[in-house]
Amino acid sequence: MPATVPVQQPAAAPATRSANRQSHTRIWVLVVGAGAVRAAGFSYPFLPYRLSDLGFSTTGISGVLALYGLGWLAGQILWGRLADALGRRTTLISAMTVAAVTLPLLAQATNTLVVGAAAIIAGVVYDAPRPVISAAVADEIPDESARASITGWRHFAVNVGAAVTGAAGGLLADRTGLPFLFWINALACAAFAVIVTYCVRPDQPPAATTHTGPARHRLAKDARLWLLWLASVLAFVPIAGLFSVMPLLMDRQRLPASAYGWTQAASAAAVLLLSLPLNRWLARKAKKTSMVGILAASSLILGAGIGSAGLASTTPQYAAAAAAAVPGEIAAFVAATAIIDRIAPPHARGLYAGIWGTTLATAIMCAPELAGWSLTQGGPRLVGLTTLACGLAGATVCMPLGLLLRRRPGTAAGPDREAPV
Repeated sequence: MPATVPVQQPAAAPATRSANRQSHTRIWVLVVGAGAVRAAGFSYPFLPYRLSDLGFSTTGISGVLALYGLGWLAGQILWGRLADALGRRTTLISAMTVAAVTLPLLAQATNTLVVGAAAIIAGVVYDAPRPVISAAVADEIPDESARASITGWRHFAVNVGAAVTGAAGGLLADRTGLPFLFWINALACAAFAVIVTYCVRPDQPPAATTHTGPARHRLAKDARLWLLWLASVLAFVPIAGLFSVMPLLMDRQRLPASAYGWTQAASAAAVLLLSLPLNRWLARKAKKTSMVGILAASSLILGAGIGSAGLASTTPQYAAAAAAAVPGEIAAFVAATAIIDRIAPPHARGLYAGIWGTTLATAIMCAPELAGWSLTQGGPRLVGLTTLACGLAGATVCMPLGLLLRRRPGTAAGPDREAPV
């Protein structure tokens, strides 16, 4: 018997390494593909211009955008739940196929009801890869450091994609017309569906277990999930403020639209410069901490960074405020995703990721309302203070979250995959 041990041991290691390489390859196919889809994601940023061309009033445009936002929010939960019920691969292919069919309809429709219905469905599929890929990463990458690194690069890909969307869309819109942008978006989604079909293996639906029913019951009572959701919304309101608060403040200072473009350029430059070192640092931290402290710190950085725009009056000052918030933005996404990976049961990873995925959509809906009220009631300084207060509140919510994560598995809110640090 002892003689068999040296023979078996070397054979197992290459097989394990090969499986790990294949898992990483599949994950990077998903990450790069999702980044490419976001780079071609013209439907959301250019929808207001399309609606204006169709003769929609300001109220009508706001209504359609609200429908899009509601679809986005609902879509995160829908695709997360389906990822558990149908499997990651099937769900992602389905979402991208729906997008490929819906976006041309949104491009060509002129009837108000059809436009509204298409906007809802387009919103549902807009960020569909997020919860599905989050669950796939948690399934296939057991190492916390590797997962954190992948999350950081996923966020980097989304940021680069968003920058490409704005630049390419602006150049193409005048030459090809707005409907063509929506067709490009649809073709990118169709291409991603084909790539996933041929490059990602079928997976067994995690929800097809005897634990599915109890998992839904535990989810409703999982205080860790809902505290993380609240902390993330509060932290992301300042991120959303980069697109809603800052234009209002700069317009009040009578700065041109080109000045706002410089703030976006400063933010993008900071992302490019800081992503590599921050991703490495966060990957190391993911092995040693629960990441709650990093989430709290990132919330403070975001609140202070975007909040400082309330004191700005020149383009360089606004650009500095946008760049100062970038470290908090990168850290917040990595930390929150690491916490979701820790607390989500294997058979409900998609649903947990989907529920957390609604945080950004919620923040995007809340930020303009908060900014508008603050600007009316107290001017730019109150806008800055309320933005800072959101960051402070997010950090405060992390305190009870950290306490719950320190409890041993099986106590309180349900089992962790592993004992929290």
